[in-house]
Amino acid sequence: MTLEEYQKQALTTVIKSDNEFRDLLHWVLGINGEAGEIAEKIKKIIRDKKGEVSKEDKTELAAEVGDVLWYLAVFAHHLGVPFETIAQQNLDKLQSRKKRGVLGGSGDNR
Repeated sequence: MTLEEYQKQALTTVIKSDNEFRDLLHWVLGINGEAGEIAEKIKKIIRDKKGEVSKEDKTELAAEVGDVLWYLAVFAHHLGVPFETIAQQNLDKLQSRKKRGVLGGSGDNR
């Protein structure tokens, strides 16, 4: 499946309101909420399992990554940018940073 195919299918499960800003806020909060669930699971693995990640943990984390992916695909559509374009632009940016030796460091424009 391509990212374009995924985005199209993800959009079939969107529930929109009559308020564009409310929808935008919902999707942005969804991205953060699902990413937070990943962080919580990792925190508990560190706290309760001494950092030992089980097969079950990986399955649960993968499900949460899927939820983040869904919100990102929907948000990208709202921006009017194909998900594949966003993915390619990100890889291009990272390859450029690698080539210039600035993968590490801080700041968006390096």
